[in-house]
Amino acid sequence: MQGILEQLQFSASITGPICLMLALGVIFKRMNLINENFIDVASRMVFQVTLPALLFLSIVGSKHDFSSSMPLILFGLIANFAFFLFTTWTTKRTVPNPKDQGVVIQGGFRANTAIIGLAYMANTYGNSGVALAAIYVASMTMLYNIQAVITLTPKGSTSGLQAAKLMVKTLTKNPLIISIVLGMICYFLAVPIPQVVEKAGHYFANMTLPLALLCTGGSLDIRSLRDDKVAAWISTAYKLVLAPLMITVAAMIYGFRDMELGLIFLMSASPSAAASYVMARAMGGNAALAANIIAMTTVFSLVTCTLGIFLLSTFQLL
Repeated sequence: MQGILEQLQFSASITGPICLMLALGVIFKRMNLINENFIDVASRMVFQVTLPALLFLSIVGSKHDFSSSMPLILFGLIANFAFFLFTTWTTKRTVPNPKDQGVVIQGGFRANTAIIGLAYMANTYGNSGVALAAIYVASMTMLYNIQAVITLTPKGSTSGLQAAKLMVKTLTKNPLIISIVLGMICYFLAVPIPQVVEKAGHYFANMTLPLALLCTGGSLDIRSLRDDKVAAWISTAYKLVLAPLMITVAAMIYGFRDMELGLIFLMSASPSAAASYVMARAMGGNAALAANIIAMTTVFSLVTCTLGIFLLSTFQLL
């Protein structure tokens, strides 16, 4: 009994701070301490400045051998693409409305790796976990965007080529990918970082997760949880149950353990990314459904992720 309580306490120590920050974001929004303008500006600040600084410094200061991480990256790409094919095949047979199908599929595979996933890794493994996660985030970001274009482009539409061009342009200008690539270059070439620049960068990096989680909480529409549309629940089940279960079991069979297995689980168990709403709206999908999926997966992921951490830690796999 004592061991079970200790494992539950360990699990709660990982998800608890994230849950609290999300709750504070909701509360601060209701108290008008933050508003939509603050969330918009702060979110851009996180995406363009503080998160790139965190990823860059985590890689440059890491003692991890990134050259040994290629099997992990390849597994992540293959497993997530296979899950995308699975969600596409099953959604076509369970969701009748074609306009909802792409949104459900995207909500099921597109995880919030850059914010929630990184927060989980930071709480579990510290800076070394964030550094390893940075490479994973970069590869998943590219894969998710490709898959989103495929699934959200209307059947028979001639805008597919234009969407693909926009995707490529967005990826090449993505601050997260640019900072990770620069970090890897500096890491492998052992480029010295001036102490003044490093300290200033850490000021920005330390702002990232608290600010990002507050904005995530503030942007949640809790009222959407009352919407019991079947499509939203199907996507939530994909994202919070089937994705972490299927991908993590496959990783265990492949032989991943410890931090690498923890990364695979925590990233796949993260809720749907806020970018899924932006992409759905831009490509003519059901944006309201996408918003519902984001809210539902964000709230309920705190429960499913805690349970998953408890099970993996109980069997000493993390």
